[in-house]
This record gives sequence, C-alpha cells and structure tokens, in this order.
Amino acid sequence: MSDQQSVFEILDLSDLERGPRVQALHELGFTWADLEEEEYWMDAIAVMRSDIYKELEEASAKLWAILDKAVRYIHLKRDLYELLGIPPVLWEMLDGFSIPEEGLISRYARFDFAIANDGTIKLLELNADTPTGYVEASIATPWICEQAGVTSPNHAMKEQLAAAWQIERPDTAACVAYGSHLEDSGTIEALARHSGLTIQCVDCLDLWVDEGILKDGEDRVIKRMFALYPKEWMAVDEGGDALAYAVEQGNLQLFNGPHSILLQSKGLIAAVWGMYELGLLFDNEEREAISRYILPTYNKPVFSGSFVSKSVFGREGGSVRLFDDSGTLEIEDEEGYDSSQLFPSVYQKRAELARIHTAKGEFHLLTGMFVINGKPCGLLGRAGGLITGNASHFIALGVR
Repeated sequence: MSDQQSVFEILDLSDLERGPRVQALHELGFTWADLEEEEYWMDAIAVMRSDIYKELEEASAKLWAILDKAVRYIHLKRDLYELLGIPPVLWEMLDGFSIPEEGLISRYARFDFAIANDGTIKLLELNADTPTGYVEASIATPWICEQAGVTSPNHAMKEQLAAAWQIERPDTAACVAYGSHLEDSGTIEALARHSGLTIQCVDCLDLWVDEGILKDGEDRVIKRMFALYPKEWMAVDEGGDALAYAVEQGNLQLFNGPHSILLQSKGLIAAVWGMYELGLLFDNEEREAISRYILPTYNKPVFSGSFVSKSVFGREGGSVRLFDDSGTLEIEDEEGYDSSQLFPSVYQKRAELARIHTAKGEFHLLTGMFVINGKPCGLLGRAGGLITGNASHFIALGVR
C-alpha cells in the first residue's frame, strides 16, 4: 500500500538544516536527538488521519478500563500472580495495600499499538510501570509539529502529569546512571519540572536501605519516590528484597504504585484474552472492544499461523521473537536484554505495522499512546524494523 493510500502521511523535513533544530530541541530538554554519530530523531512527521486518531483515543480509554477491571479480578489471587509471572517477592506488597481507585492503578503509562496502513488498530502491550518516551512526546513532538503547521494532540500531557503528581507528590525521582544516561536522566528531569513540585533527582545506584528506610548517597531519607526502575527487578537485584521490605513496612511509597506491576505484565493481556474466550468477567461492550483491539494471546505457543513470543516483562524489544506461518523462527531481537531467561513468556498473534517511506528508507511505524492520570493524552512515534527495539528512531506523530 502506498503512502497515498495509507492512514499516515509522511512529511519529510530532512531538507531543513538539522544542527539548529537539534540545538533548539536540546534547549527544550530533548538532549538525545543525536546519540554520538547516530540520528535518533528522524526529521520527519507521520501525520495520522483524524478519524483514526479519534478511534485510537477511544480504543485506549476502553482498553484502559478493561485492563483495570482485569487487575481488580486478579488482585489477591496468588495463583494468578504466578500465571502473570509476578515474582513472589512482590506478592506481600501487592496483597498488603488497597488497590487504587478505578482507572488510576497507574497514573503514568503508555500503550504500544500496531496501526496498519489501512487503519486497523491492535494493542501490542502496555507499559504501566516505567514508560519512557515522555520527553519525545510531551516536548519534542508539539514543537516539531508546530514548526510544520501540523496539529499535535500532545499538549495536555504536561497538565495531566502535574495533576497526577499533585496527588502523589513524590519527593524524589530516580533512574539508573542519573547524569550519564541521557534518556532516563532527561525523562525524570522533565517529569519533575512539569510536576511543579520540588523533586530531587538521584541515581538508583546511590540508594540504600537502612533498617527498612530508603536513603540516598547523602543519607537523606526518601519517603515518596518515582523511579524508572522496573519492579520485577526486585526479584533479581542485590538489595531488591530490602527495597520491597521498605515498601511493605509503609516507609516508602513508590510511583507508579505496586499494583502497576499487574498492569505491566504481558501475561495480563493473555489473561484478558482467556477470559474473553471463556465468556468471563466482561460485558458485551467490553467483549466487542477486546475482539476488535486485542490480539489473541496465550501462555503457550498454540498458533497454527504466524505469532510472536516475548517475555512478560520484556522491554525495548528485548526477548521478542517472530515466527512465520510455518512456526519457524523468522527474526529475533539481538540488542535488548532477553528477560525470558528470568520470567515466563507469552505468545501473541502477529499484527501488521504501517510501513512508512522516509528519506532514510522504509521503516515500520509503532504508535504509542500515553495514559496520564487516567486520560489518553499523547502520541509517541517510533520507526524501526519488524521488532521495535533500542535501534529504532523517534518520529513525531501529528494529526491531520
């Protein structure tokens, strides 16, 4: 299908001088548009048809409610925790706290969708624990679109983030390698800035637990922390059980909260599909949305056609393997960390990603939709291969 027939129109901006634009984005807080010699930011805009954006927004709201409902069903059922691959070190934490109010299990999340050239929308996964891409979506995308006279629906992201954090009120934001890892450092700095709060940014590797109290490298007590630190790693990292203990004892509140790990697990999508097939839990309207937007997903490879396998806690493409119609391995991610060595996998029917033609060549387009404070509010575009991993490019998404 040509670009003229696609629901995406590609505006090529590569003839504009790149250096001043990269510098302008750097001053706004997007400091990794170029990474060493690599161009992470693709100087183009993928413009989505307005009717597809409206459907995507509505689909996101429906799926957010469906997954929220599924988590409430799973909560306190340890056999289902195990099915979702939730590490046992987290079970006490999950059971010891009341689940947040409806729609707010995670206040900062991002859906990843496959939107085909013909406009078919399918959910691939939900990052409800530690999503990145916030700077690209909330800062870079509106600026790039404004420069080109294209509408961006992302302007509400800052307002929604401020509303969320005015309630959660973290005193600290943390990531690994703060100050040297540009993307994660820039992400927590932007979140802190947009919150309107006084928040100290720290390196996760400088944190330690003293008799159930979390402290930073200067012995400052941390009570309320947002961390780009995947909760499943508490089962793997040295000191992870001590961090879990600090939360269990009520000495530390983490954001997103503990129950976001249930939304994060790709096993939840398999559970939703299983309940859909069994006619459990969901009403007719919810079942219609599941049928339309969720791909058949299982805990075992039961497909007769092409499918994908991925760890329930795989991130940035890590652990993803694509199988063809005969069930033969076609391609696998070789750059991201393969967390299927530590956590179970799910198996999902393959979906078609839009193919876009740019000055850099042909790419597959992955569409992200942020959900902040319970509201779908921001698009994130990534252009890459069949597997969207660390080597993919950021491309701004606008709406016609």
